[in-house]
Amino acid sequence: MSYYPLTSIPDYYGIDALLTEEHKLIRQSVRDWVESFVMPQIDHAAQNHTDLPGLMKELGKIGALGPYIPVEYGGSGLDQISYGLIMQELERGDSAVRSAASVQSSLVMFPINEFGSEEQKRKYLPQLASGEMIGSFGLTEPNHGSDPGSMETYFKDMGDHYLLNGAKMWITNSPLCDIAVVWAKNEEGKIQGLIVERGMEGFTTPETHNKWSLRASKTGELVFNDVKVPKENLLPGVTGLKGPLSCLNSARYGISWGVIGAAIDCYCTAVQYSKERRQFGNPIGSYQLQQKKLAEFLTEITKAQLLCLQLGNLKNDHKASPAQISMAKRNNVKMAIDIARESRQILGGMGIMGEFPMMRHAANLESVITYEGTHDVHLLITGMDITGINAF
Repeated sequence: MSYYPLTSIPDYYGIDALLTEEHKLIRQSVRDWVESFVMPQIDHAAQNHTDLPGLMKELGKIGALGPYIPVEYGGSGLDQISYGLIMQELERGDSAVRSAASVQSSLVMFPINEFGSEEQKRKYLPQLASGEMIGSFGLTEPNHGSDPGSMETYFKDMGDHYLLNGAKMWITNSPLCDIAVVWAKNEEGKIQGLIVERGMEGFTTPETHNKWSLRASKTGELVFNDVKVPKENLLPGVTGLKGPLSCLNSARYGISWGVIGAAIDCYCTAVQYSKERRQFGNPIGSYQLQQKKLAEFLTEITKAQLLCLQLGNLKNDHKASPAQISMAKRNNVKMAIDIARESRQILGGMGIMGEFPMMRHAANLESVITYEGTHDVHLLITGMDITGINAF
């Protein structure tokens, strides 16, 4: 037995009929790339705690970095459903691959495009879109995760530059990054964004080791010790938590699509295995308990697909609320991690082997269910939207 290549996406409710031909072409091109570039090496990378060589440039070549960024700045000018489908296919390969594209697109390119100066857009966005430049996003701190408003990283106006001090942690791509979009408090205690470049004195990026999750992705810290940041590197278009939270809304939207890909990978593998694996004289797929699991997997995947499709329509119309995005992120990640765990059981002992994707997806999703808003915090966001009462 070995890993089963994906031949089709489950489409139980005919959702493909609601997609454009461009949507389907984009999805297929990314799917083909995942099959040829990611799948042959992802187990080795995860087992050995190494990233995929040249990943960012490869993602740039297929247009997966900042696909909704305007063409004039190096993006593809695509809609939000296209972005979601790209994230879905990337995470079918591995959450680490989708995370790399998601951070670059939603947490680095998005704020520069939304809040940056014209000079910043032209300087950074084309190189980020091609993968020639790698970005990271600094919000979470050692003492402040779910409460970013209490961040301690700060900067002072020194006349001809800003002086930045503090630290961020759990930062995807920090050991590799050329730039970091960093959120810090000014002398008035208001949050603003700064673009910090590799090579600025006092800026270091120690790597985080010994992870059981996202092992094919580099994670680390951003440490600032009297870093002199040029004044032209301040994002001029936003002040306050609106800046970083709008970035997270874009990233959470991408996650809600991405995890469907992980769930689909596990589901398709389990279906094929259940037809081929025989016990007690019959394929295990002929038994009621296995059929129950498979039917529940398909039901939950279909619900997640419909949730994301409508959320994408709302986002295209600039009508998607942060609470709606939180609901999709929370629901879909839980759906995916449940399917990864249960589908592992269908494969029995084989489910723990690297030839099959279940354990790798399940371990990755343990990070995804926590980062960019924990499972419980997203529940409270929905509760606040229902009642109007802040329970934080």
